[in-house]
Amino acid sequence: MVSFERFTLANGLQVLVHEDFTTPMAVLNVLYDVGARDENPNQTGFAHLFEHLMFGGSVNIPSYDEPLQRVGGENNAFTSNDITNYYITLPAVNLETACWLESDRMLSLAFSEKSLEVQKNVVCEEFKQRYLNQPYGDVWLKMRPLAYEKHPYQWATIGKNLTQIEEAKMEDVKAFFNQFYVPSNAILVVAGAVKTAEVKKMVEQWFGSIPSGVKPVRNLPQEPAQLQEKRQTVEANVPLNALYMAFHMPARQDASYYAADLLSDILSRGNSSRLYRSLLKEQQLFSDINAYHLGSIDPGLFIVEGKPAPGVSMEAAEQAIWQELDRLKNETVVEKELTKVKNKLESTMEFGEMSLLDKAMNLAYFELLGNAEDLNHETGKYMAVTAQEIQEQAQQIFRKENASILSYLAKN
Repeated sequence: MVSFERFTLANGLQVLVHEDFTTPMAVLNVLYDVGARDENPNQTGFAHLFEHLMFGGSVNIPSYDEPLQRVGGENNAFTSNDITNYYITLPAVNLETACWLESDRMLSLAFSEKSLEVQKNVVCEEFKQRYLNQPYGDVWLKMRPLAYEKHPYQWATIGKNLTQIEEAKMEDVKAFFNQFYVPSNAILVVAGAVKTAEVKKMVEQWFGSIPSGVKPVRNLPQEPAQLQEKRQTVEANVPLNALYMAFHMPARQDASYYAADLLSDILSRGNSSRLYRSLLKEQQLFSDINAYHLGSIDPGLFIVEGKPAPGVSMEAAEQAIWQELDRLKNETVVEKELTKVKNKLESTMEFGEMSLLDKAMNLAYFELLGNAEDLNHETGKYMAVTAQEIQEQAQQIFRKENASILSYLAKN
């Protein structure tokens, strides 16, 4: 159970406070309701580029890290297709430093041409290192546009290509900031050894005068139902062949999301999971196999990926995966197996409640989804999933016409 209080500033900034005096630390977490899905198709990678720019100095503070390190603080951030999230962890007595730093860059960045060039180079190097120069690194640059034809999930967070990042202009960057980095488009969570009344006073002081801006209205193109199987084959300098199968699955707030999530655990969580036990240990058809989903807010992708063992053809490997998926479609999961994956998931979620940072990030995320209170009912929703619902989701998701299959072949 994660308790919290919430209030909203006059400028639209939503604030949640979680008091936890079992620790001397505090977390300040700011979630901006912007991700790669909100980008212009001709200017992709901007949300992620912005995450880097936010550490390049703000309007009144030239160096972000230095004052934070002086008070024993750490910070980081991440960008997804749905959100951008910034967080600071520091001793609770120094919370005001975090408010000062975070409010200044919400107010405005320094926006120097030098900073933009530096961060563009950093992101371009990251693009090359992680996506272009690494075996299988470009899988998502190929899989996303294969699976999505209309929805902006068709590009990865890093962007479609290097050119769009290299050509980012200062006026485009400023426009992106002014559109999305505004109090009315943000959720602030303070958690730790803090009192709500004191946090309220501090947040009012540091964030209250920032102009609210206009919360952007999201109107994204919806992905039509996939009606036929899609395939792509790639040859590259990789050590082993690899197979990637993507299936469209329910959105994060869809009631059937929980059954779909448990499906991935049944297939691939731990050494007793179906894919590992059957295809890797018993039949020895794969050297590596995994199933997971992307957890997207809009309808996302359920992935099965694996590297066939030497001597096993791609056709035989794929056929073996389909056999396991068909088993889930045709046979109800036994109660013992379902209980096992539920218990594993429950312990993971309880463990997450022990981390101050996890609690802060989860409160922000669930508030974005509609209500932070839902975080406290999440475990119950998983526990309520029935074997029949698991089977129904398997039948709905694992259809040939719902599959996008990428065969990644090692050059001889």
